[in-house]
Amino acid sequence: MVEGCEDFLGDIEDLISADDPSPKERYANKKDITVRAKRAKVVRATPKDVTVEKPLLDSVIPETQHIYMKTWGCAHNTSDTEYMAGQLAQYGYNLTKDKDAADLWVLNSCTVKNPSEDTFRNEIEAAHQAGKHVVVAGCVPQAAPRSDYLKGLSVVGVQQIDRVAEVVEETLKGHSVRLLQAKKVNGRKVAGPKLSLPKVRKNPLIEVIPINSGCLNACTYCKTKFARADLVSYPVEEIVDRAVQVFKEGVCEVWLTSEDTGTYGRDIGSSLPELLWKLVEVIPEGCMMRLGMTNPPYILEHLEEMAKVLSHPRVYSFLHIPVQSGSDTILGEMKREYCVKDFERVVDFLRQKVPGITIATDIICGFPGETEADFEDTVTLCRKYEFPSLFINQFFPRPGTPAAKMERVPANIVKTRTKRLTELFHSYEPYQKYTPSSKQTVLVTEVSHDQKHYVGHNKFYEQVLLPMHKNLLGKQVEVGCNNRMYEIQYVR
Repeated sequence: MVEGCEDFLGDIEDLISADDPSPKERYANKKDITVRAKRAKVVRATPKDVTVEKPLLDSVIPETQHIYMKTWGCAHNTSDTEYMAGQLAQYGYNLTKDKDAADLWVLNSCTVKNPSEDTFRNEIEAAHQAGKHVVVAGCVPQAAPRSDYLKGLSVVGVQQIDRVAEVVEETLKGHSVRLLQAKKVNGRKVAGPKLSLPKVRKNPLIEVIPINSGCLNACTYCKTKFARADLVSYPVEEIVDRAVQVFKEGVCEVWLTSEDTGTYGRDIGSSLPELLWKLVEVIPEGCMMRLGMTNPPYILEHLEEMAKVLSHPRVYSFLHIPVQSGSDTILGEMKREYCVKDFERVVDFLRQKVPGITIATDIICGFPGETEADFEDTVTLCRKYEFPSLFINQFFPRPGTPAAKMERVPANIVKTRTKRLTELFHSYEPYQKYTPSSKQTVLVTEVSHDQKHYVGHNKFYEQVLLPMHKNLLGKQVEVGCNNRMYEIQYVR
């Protein structure tokens, strides 16, 4: 026996009694748990097409199991993974980046595109082949829990992430647990688990705060609605309290995220500007806030207030507003609930009132029914505004969506249009506005992948690479441009 264990355990009979309920009795009243027969562990070298049997545990002792986590998709998914990591670490599990050393993999999925779901499916298969337990989370299993490749797997629903520790424990014991219910408090739907839960952040300096879940749209190509459902907002006070908490923990940058931040508060008698002004009051000097994606219809009525907020010195002058197409005909087929003129009104107003603002947008190339004239309208729109951030996506038919049943544009045409739009994007230089003598304030939040530069963002959320100097992480610095390279002038 390991030294000291006898003081802790005393006798094994102290832990297991003949009067204890049997495993069958224990789980008979738990509808979310499926008991499976245990199999002996098989230890052998195996080719790729052979699955290694998973070791099954009679009990799970904290700090003895290692968990690997992987995330696909948006900032909301990233936040969910960070919350799950916080729960697992608090429970006593060891988090590891080494998937081979892990006992169990938690895979948090995205259902927006076919490729992301394909890589998610491949990762599940890799886990099976490696003999690893798997818990799946995110929008894929929430939207399509009966998918063949998810059979027998434990699932943490998008609103049940605060229960991930119990799901992991039961999965390690060989049980299949599925928690897909909507989160309710006193019979009413809530946006999700409490925001005050512990986190293990991907970047200790950046906090991603979900402000609402779901949306008000019914876009014909989108499957995320199947997973996140209709709009449910967190209370203003809970979001503000979370911001205060994380700034005290050393965070210097807060991102607000949801499926559509512009819709915030419509279900609780509030609004996005009301929330933002409350948050601005608690952002410390030297820290910044970044707003998440908003669809055009839900910002039109708040343009004046949004321009004021985005001009605030502690708020990035940056907004992601996906247009998806420059053709009103295609927007109608997508059920986007706005026209191109609405989008242009938003961009024109914000560019006038917030000089230098970065407007990012998305385009879907080859949506069903898109003619050459429709695509030319999209090209014209992108040429007019020269968006510095342009996310170009080929149309992917997501199973179960109305668009999946529409007649598709031939794949070769879709690829050609994607290439043409990409070439247009690369043809303009949005950063020529900076002169060699210009100076900017930059918040440094990370180190580049090559470990040779600090990475920061200026007021317009444009990425700036800085030479490696000591103690810059988490600090705002004033930089000057010299021969197109930034040099630090002084640290605030």
